[in-house]
Amino acid sequence: MTRREFASTAAAALPVPSSSQVPLILPLHRVMDSRAKSTRAQLQRFSSSIWPEAVRDFERCGVQFQISQVTGEIGRSPGGKPVFHGLEHGAINLVITDLIPQLWDQGRGLTGVSAQFDGYQLSMIALEYAHGHQIPFLAVNTCVHELLHVLLQDVFETHPKGLAGSEREFRIDWYATRLWLFHDGGAIRTAAQACLKR
Repeated sequence: MTRREFASTAAAALPVPSSSQVPLILPLHRVMDSRAKSTRAQLQRFSSSIWPEAVRDFERCGVQFQISQVTGEIGRSPGGKPVFHGLEHGAINLVITDLIPQLWDQGRGLTGVSAQFDGYQLSMIALEYAHGHQIPFLAVNTCVHELLHVLLQDVFETHPKGLAGSEREFRIDWYATRLWLFHDGGAIRTAAQACLKR
């Protein structure tokens, strides 16, 4: 078998998104943190590269976002717990900030975090460390990674520690890599439908 034959056989085996597939529309509420000290370059990289890449990936599996956007803020309670202003019930809240609050980050330099917080589905992106797709299975698009935690309903469970936590993160990166490289998102679309119903 020649390389050309192998490439055409491999390409034929990849899942092809159906153009007749009706898009699944998910409400997404983007909250820009007014207290964030993000640079113009970080904001530009997010809006011109990281976010459009995530939108393209999800559109490949028939998932689209109905986006609303507000300026909000992340405050701090006296105990250090984050206090979010601008979140919306009934939507995935994508909070764009410079750094993850210390209570959640604990000095680890996280690119993002997702959680069920005070009744809101929340994904927070730290522009200081956020990135697009870099290395399959290890460094995928930050927005794709965090939104998958919501769509696959990880946010409704306590984050496991140790090996179980690492396995959960690898599972998310596995789904993100298959969506990125192979456009394989059937399981993601099914999970998104369940998430929408919930």
